[in-house]
Amino acid sequence: MLGIGRGSREGVISLEASIKSCGRTKQWSVALRLLREGLRLGVQLGPGHYVATASACRKGGQWQHALSVLSDMWKAKLEPNVISYSAGISACEKGEQWQPALALLSEMWEAKLEPDVISYNAGISACEKGEQWQPALALLASSGSGRLRC
Repeated sequence: MLGIGRGSREGVISLEASIKSCGRTKQWSVALRLLREGLRLGVQLGPGHYVATASACRKGGQWQHALSVLSDMWKAKLEPNVISYSAGISACEKGEQWQPALALLSEMWEAKLEPDVISYNAGISACEKGEQWQPALALLASSGSGRLRC
């Protein structure tokens, strides 16, 4: 399926670009297939491949797949960062899943990562979509304080 070699830098870059392109066109299933094919071929995948795939799933309304991809990234011993957590929180927001969004925000703090404006906005929006006003207000209040209180 992919015309890339295991160690090919160009192949690794083109795989990530292809996955990002799938996200722009909401072809989340193709993005997942590309990621799986890269793994099958032994391509040295980085966090960008997983985050791009999770983002494609989010754009396609597939929040469960997005979280699964990020879980696979962490299982592959790739260090989670603010961008990867934000991708998961944004996927939960799109899927109107406020509880998993808050759980990811809490995990960020446990990992000593400070949520950014994208993380907070997605978390607040997820709470709003779930009509969870108190957690949304708590997130809003904590967004400037450096302490998560939900």
